[in-house]
Amino acid sequence: MFDLTLTFDNGPDPETTPFVLDVLTRRSLRTTFFVVGHKLSTLEGRRLARRAHEEGHWIGNHTWSHSVPLGLLEDPSAISEEIRGTQEAIGALAHPHRFFRPFGQGGNLDERLLNPTVVDVLTAERMSCVLWNAIPGDWKEPDGWVDRALAQCRAQPWTVMVLHDLPTGAMRNLERFLDAAVELGARSRQDFAPECIPILDGRIVRPLADILSPGASAGGIQSWPGAP
Repeated sequence: MFDLTLTFDNGPDPETTPFVLDVLTRRSLRTTFFVVGHKLSTLEGRRLARRAHEEGHWIGNHTWSHSVPLGLLEDPSAISEEIRGTQEAIGALAHPHRFFRPFGQGGNLDERLLNPTVVDVLTAERMSCVLWNAIPGDWKEPDGWVDRALAQCRAQPWTVMVLHDLPTGAMRNLERFLDAAVELGARSRQDFAPECIPILDGRIVRPLADILSPGASAGGIQSWPGAP
């Protein structure tokens, strides 16, 4: 038996997000969608985020542009815009914990995620930083990620997995993954493993040095260059 928390990054996408929501509804699963802020600027993007919220999913912040890891930015105004601008776009759809997931550029858990200015914004805004411990690479291998995802689940008692509701074709294998995970004894949950939350409601609850050291990775999980 193991616990499994699914999360979806980089949406909403008008082609893929409705399909993912339909799959989750059929299975009565609740997850978190970490949205890219500028995608909420469209009527369809906003509608999809609202639908996810109304169906019981949590909405988190995944930066405004998803273009440069915030840990590499030096301009405080640019960092603030990426975080605060997205949170304003999410508005009333935000979870009380104000979830934020940084851009890892391939799932890297290192200094690219955060810098002191990013941390200052997150603490000032009383936000909660949500990381991960499973990156199966669905965007890179649309048909090959399922076996990798299952192996990552088997390797730990509580998996917080990053998938992407993007039009890569990967989500056509979502139900196959879910069926196999259930057969292996997965228990679905919506909350996050404590090890994946270094900042909670603006308070640093896990030493940031654990994730900012060069070359760090989630449980030794492979990072993927060119990740969305």
